[in-house]
Amino acid sequence: MSVEFSEQTHRNMIDRIPQTTGREVSDWLRTVDDGPSLVRFEEKVSWLRGAHELSYGQAKAIIHEYDLRRAARRLG
Repeated sequence: MSVEFSEQTHRNMIDRIPQTTGREVSDWLRTVDDGPSLVRFEEKVSWLRGAHELSYGQAKAIIHEYDLRRAARRLG
């Protein structure tokens, strides 16, 4: 079962990441960038959850933000 979040829900999750994890979003994005070269979204989410003890929602929001920013750089 896939859960789709609205853009507003995603923004709310991203805004809460520093409070709930103690690390800034930019730090998490560097962590993903420096992490293993995984291809699938769910693989990245699983790795982030396991390696950093994040909730599924936190990991999913971070990976989604990472993918959004990577896509923006490609178009930029």
